[in-house]
Amino acid sequence: MPRITVPEAEALLDQEIKVLDKGFVRLVDYMGGDQRIVQSARVSYGEGTKTVRQDRALIHYLLRNWHTSPFEQVQLTFHCKMPIFIARQWIRHRTARLNEISGRYSVMKDEFYVPQPDKVSFQSKDNKQGRGEVLPLEEAMAVIAQLEREQKEAYAGYTDMLDKGVARELARTNLPLSLYTEWYWQIDLHNLFHFIRLRADAHAQYEIRAYADALAQCAKAVAPMAYEAFEEHIVGSISFSRAESAALARMLAGGEAGLEERPMKIFEEKLVKLRAAAPVEAPDDFVPPSS
Repeated sequence: MPRITVPEAEALLDQEIKVLDKGFVRLVDYMGGDQRIVQSARVSYGEGTKTVRQDRALIHYLLRNWHTSPFEQVQLTFHCKMPIFIARQWIRHRTARLNEISGRYSVMKDEFYVPQPDKVSFQSKDNKQGRGEVLPLEEAMAVIAQLEREQKEAYAGYTDMLDKGVARELARTNLPLSLYTEWYWQIDLHNLFHFIRLRADAHAQYEIRAYADALAQCAKAVAPMAYEAFEEHIVGSISFSRAESAALARMLAGGEAGLEERPMKIFEEKLVKLRAAAPVEAPDDFVPPSS
């Protein structure tokens, strides 16, 4: 069987997608695409699909019903450059393989993340791990100036220790989390979808959302039908708890939701998303063969 190639993905190979002020995401290589997903699914479903419409229907069927193993057949390898504080969030997704630049072997570059003024915000008053309102421009510029000053001081101390012959593995220890790092990162499509679902969400930190958007661009190029199904059945879907389902049933019957305080706020946020939903064109029905 010849290697599957996807024209959109081939055009994107080795192209840097700029992220933040100095970062990037670069698709280094990929294995498989929509056709690999369909081929692997046919092992279970027999001859099954033969046309593009049927392939699309099968892919939607698989993702809608959480049959995710065929999506694991598609692999993507990235070269990424990001601030260390983003790398530490990123690495929590453990279903991937990576190799990161080492400050023990290499001298770290004088490259630090500096946010734009419109991204310098107060701490959120109702979210312990998020941003709130943007600082006034003058105050934001003062914060940026302080960040840059302290970054320069930290790097000067680092290079001073290197010049004195101090071991690289020790000299690096005072470098801040805003320092840029790089790695090669390989992941299958199923787990990449999981990463994007969490890290492109509005509740995620802005900086990692920017990387998730770049990764999503690559995933869409490699497997466009699978990405469409992901947007339809995962990103665009809404999960209701048992209490929320009961509240929704009461509302459909003309009554009140019956929720209060934070549970009601969460429920209302889901209703906003529900009202704004814009589904894609419905795929043909795929009916798996009976056993």
